Amino acid sequence: MNLHIRHERPQDISTITALTAAAFASQEHSSHTEQFIVNALRRSQQLTISLVAVLDEDIVGHVAASPVTISSGAQGWFGIGPISVWPDRQGQGIGSALMQAALAELQQLGAMGCVVLGDPGYYSRFGFAVHPRLELPGVPSEYFQALSFGTALPQGTVQYHAAFEAAA
Repeated sequence: MNLHIRHERPQDISTITALTAAAFASQEHSSHTEQFIVNALRRSQQLTISLVAVLDEDIVGHVAASPVTISSGAQGWFGIGPISVWPDRQGQGIGSALMQAALAELQQLGAMGCVVLGDPGYYSRFGFAVHPRLELPGVPSEYFQALSFGTALPQGTVQYHAAFEAAA
């Protein structure tokens, strides 16, 4: 598979929107607003990382990362997500390649660490783990995980940007 990961380009936005909607369309845990969240993050200039996976010149996946706020005042923390792959391309390692690229880029940017909300079985293979002293209100703790890039893990309540409330 000749997969290439690159930064999004303006002409990619409509494909990213369609891809994200399709990737979450049949997910029961989804609010089905992920495509609106990515666009709202972009409009708010909070889309720190927006990478696409390209296979044979077609965009087949996307990952976003944006800053999060921690009640302790810890700085340099980000949330990864949403991460999307076309349904007919899932299970081929595209999401893993996107996650590894996003983690590497966050480290290059000097991030202290990142958090994810999702399947603990999937995200634990990238080093994410549940940390009881770091929480996202209203979410069962096993679905909220963190990964530190060598610094002490902060404690407190995590808040995503208001763009995560986007519904249209």
